Amino acid sequence: MLQGRFVGELPELAVPWKAEAAPQPQLLVVNEPLAAELGVDADWLRGPDGLGLLTGTVVPSDATPAAQAYAGHQFGGYQPRLGDGRALLMGEFVDSTGRLRDLHLKGSGRTPFARGGDGLAAVGPMLREYVISEAMHALGIPTTRALAVVATGRPVYRDTVLPGAVLARVASSHLRVGTFQYAAAVSAREGNVDLLRRLADHAIARHHPAAAVAENRYLALLDAVSAAQAKLVAQWMLVGFVHGVMNTDNMTISGETIDYGPCAFMEAFDPATVFSSIDSSGRYAYGNQPAITLWNLARFAETLLPLIHENSGAAIALAEASLDSFAGLYETAWTDGMRAKLGVPGAPAESVTPLIEQLLPQMQQSHVDYTLFYRLLAGAARGDAEPVRGEFIDLAAFDEWLGRWRALEPDPAVMDRVNPVYIPRNHLVEDALTAATGGDLGPLQQLLTAVTAPFEERPGSERFAEPGEKEFSASFQTFCGT
Repeated sequence: MLQGRFVGELPELAVPWKAEAAPQPQLLVVNEPLAAELGVDADWLRGPDGLGLLTGTVVPSDATPAAQAYAGHQFGGYQPRLGDGRALLMGEFVDSTGRLRDLHLKGSGRTPFARGGDGLAAVGPMLREYVISEAMHALGIPTTRALAVVATGRPVYRDTVLPGAVLARVASSHLRVGTFQYAAAVSAREGNVDLLRRLADHAIARHHPAAAVAENRYLALLDAVSAAQAKLVAQWMLVGFVHGVMNTDNMTISGETIDYGPCAFMEAFDPATVFSSIDSSGRYAYGNQPAITLWNLARFAETLLPLIHENSGAAIALAEASLDSFAGLYETAWTDGMRAKLGVPGAPAESVTPLIEQLLPQMQQSHVDYTLFYRLLAGAARGDAEPVRGEFIDLAAFDEWLGRWRALEPDPAVMDRVNPVYIPRNHLVEDALTAATGGDLGPLQQLLTAVTAPFEERPGSERFAEPGEKEFSASFQTFCGT
C-alpha cells in the first residue's frame, strides 16, 4: 500500500524512526473524498489498523517511517539542521490518477530533529490545519491536504494541559527549499554534488518532468519552481490569505501551500496585516508575501548553482536571469486574477490596471472587508450598488471608481465563480477549535460544510459570511502550536 521512494532514493535525508504510542486513539475527523482519491477505504481508517496507520503506531510491512532532514532560513536567519522534529513520513501512495502522494504524520512524537520540543501536537492546531487546508483546496489553491485528525489520549503541555492529536497529511511531496539547503551543505562538506544532484533529479522526476528534457535541466527546475510559486502566492493574495511563517523550510518545490501554523485570512484590507504572535517585525505580513517568495527562491537558486554551471560566475548570471522573470509571472497571475474578481476578464490592461491601483487604497482607507467586498460588488453589477457603497468613507472617490468599472460591463456570474462567500473566518475558527478541544465537534463540522463549498451562497449560513467583531479582529493573534 505504501512505497518508500524518498527514503530509498535519498537515505541521507531521512532517519528511520517510530511514532510514540497513542494510548487511547479516537478519530475526530476523516476526509472521505481524499481517502477515496488515495484508494483507501474510509471505514478501514476508522478501525484499529486504520487508526494505527493514522497515528504511526501500526506500520505496514512495506513502509519505512522516517523523519526528513532539512535546513532553512527562519525569519531570515539560517538554521543548518531543522528537520521533522515532530513528524514522520510514512511513505507514498499511488492515488487513483497514478500520482505519487506522501502520507505524513504531524504530532507523532519526538525525533532526532526535535531539539527542545516534545514532538507532540494538540487537538486545536491540528484541526486548524485540517479546516484551513481543506478550505484552500476548495478555493482551488494548491495545498497539502488533511486526511484525518486522531486524538491520541495523551496530554500535551503548553500554557495549559491540552488533549493531544496527530494530523495525517497528504502532499505531492514534502520536498522544500530547506531540503535543498541541507543537501547543498552536505555536498559542500563532502566536496562533491552527488547528493544534491540526486535530490534535484528526484524533484524533477516527481514534480517538474519537463525539466528533464531541457538543455539545462537544473536551470529549468529553478524556472519551474519559480513559476509555480509565483502563481501560488498570487492566489494567496487574491483571497487574502496570510501564511504567517514563510521560512524557506515552509516553501515546497511542488508549489503547494504547506505548514499551516499561525496562518489566517485577512478581513479588513490592509497590506500590513500580520497575525502571527512571533512576527513582531511584520516580515511575513500580507503585503510582503510576494517579495518574501522571491527571497526564498533566491536561496533555492543558491543551492542549485553548482548544478546549473561549473563556472560560478556563469551559474550566478543564469540564476539571476531566471529569478528576474518572477516579477512578471507574479504580476500576470495577480492581474488576471483581479480581472476575474472584478468581472472583467477580457478588459484591456490599460483600463483594468488603474482600477486595481485606485481601488486598494480606498479599501484600506475604509477598512473594507476583503472577502465581502467582491460579493457586494457583484450585486452592484446586477444593479444594486447601495450595499457596496455603504462600505466606503469617501463616497465621491468610490462613486467615480464605480462608474469607470461599470463602463467595462462587468459580468457578475464571472465574479461569483471566483469570489468566495465563505472563508475560514478567524472568530469562527477559534470558536470551532475551542468547542472541539472540549469535545464538541458540531461547530467544526458546520464550519467545514461552509468553507468546503465556498462559492455557493446558502440560506441559513449567513453568519459564516460575516466578519468578526471589530474588537476581536483588532486583537486577534495566531500561534504555532508547538
